[in-house]
Amino acid sequence: MYDLIVIGAGPAGLMSAGRAGELGARVLLLEKNSRPGLKLLSTGQERCNLTNAIDSRQLIKAFGDNGKFLFSALAKFDSRAVIDFFEERGVPIKIEANNRAFPVSNQALDVLRCLLDYLKQSNVELMTGVAVKKIIKQGNKISKIILANGNELIANHYIITTGGLSYPATGSTGDGYAWLKSLGHSIVPTFPALTPIIVKDKLVKDLEGLSLTNVKFTIIKNNQVVDSRLGEAIFTAKGLSGPAIFALSGLVARSLPKLTLSLDFLPEDKPEALDKRLQTLFAGHKNKQLKNVLVELLSSRLASALIQQAKIKPDTEINQVTKAYRLKLVALIKNFNLDIAGVDGYHKAMLTSGGVDLSELDPKTMHSKLVKNLSVAGEILDLSGPTGGYNLQMCWSTGRLAGESIILND
Repeated sequence: MYDLIVIGAGPAGLMSAGRAGELGARVLLLEKNSRPGLKLLSTGQERCNLTNAIDSRQLIKAFGDNGKFLFSALAKFDSRAVIDFFEERGVPIKIEANNRAFPVSNQALDVLRCLLDYLKQSNVELMTGVAVKKIIKQGNKISKIILANGNELIANHYIITTGGLSYPATGSTGDGYAWLKSLGHSIVPTFPALTPIIVKDKLVKDLEGLSLTNVKFTIIKNNQVVDSRLGEAIFTAKGLSGPAIFALSGLVARSLPKLTLSLDFLPEDKPEALDKRLQTLFAGHKNKQLKNVLVELLSSRLASALIQQAKIKPDTEINQVTKAYRLKLVALIKNFNLDIAGVDGYHKAMLTSGGVDLSELDPKTMHSKLVKNLSVAGEILDLSGPTGGYNLQMCWSTGRLAGESIILND
């Protein structure tokens, strides 16, 4: 008999189990993989971008309309508290570009070791290689859980922190969604998020590996702007990847089909101003070939692609470039359209968009409003933020709140 059983030893599960144990609860943490924290080890390119060092209001805003759900969790455990938590336990933290926080060692393993030490200090019992087969409910309470090996476990309270569907190789197979549905909870439809966007246009293959900075990416449907982002990306063999693309991918997955991705390579210039820049540039190089002049504004590979799309011969001398061709180049630089085929699957996604309906949970405790002795935390929730440490912060905050609420609120 345990005070608490936590199912899923990812970031939220490790934090919730450790916090409940720290406060004196008898805690069992279950993990179906042979070792805990596999997804945590892969975050931040194995460096673990463990939070974003901005204030809570900015963090909440980054999660969109659902972000207000995080007010209570962040009030108790914000980004500063996360940094202090790890530094006080021997993991020094550094802040890099865009307020991203990493361990100084650049090793995600150091973060995981810190959390495992936290479990030991909190007397948490960790069982790995143990899969939950079924969760049994009687009335409005969970009575027991049944393991795949037939064993049964009982606790006063249960927390589900099994994550979403992203990175299935790390064990994220969506088990928690099925359990929560069987317990009466609603699941907002899930989609891959923070994942590359795939386009139909074959020309991207020629641009594979080309990095873009300070480019505006706009999603268009039925001639209407759906959303846009300014930032960095990289062309892949099938489309585009990178921070700005990741930020749009969840929306793309929910809005398919018939979407267009429009790229503005020089967003600081209005079309008229860009045309004047080209006229000035061309006036100074009348006898040079177009392909050798346009590189003063754009990378050579991108310039070549745009010239090709404009159907101009690349060796055309500037004095032979007509006004119509010049305006066509302006239009392509400001509005380079690609037809979207979809997004890469969960195997490439860093996050799952959608999840447990937040209206069925108490944001002050993470307790279920439908099942008396159940809490839910982490990526399994219908909360998805941008890349840059936001989603791990959400896991730490909701996990810690769920763990301590078992003791402080019950």
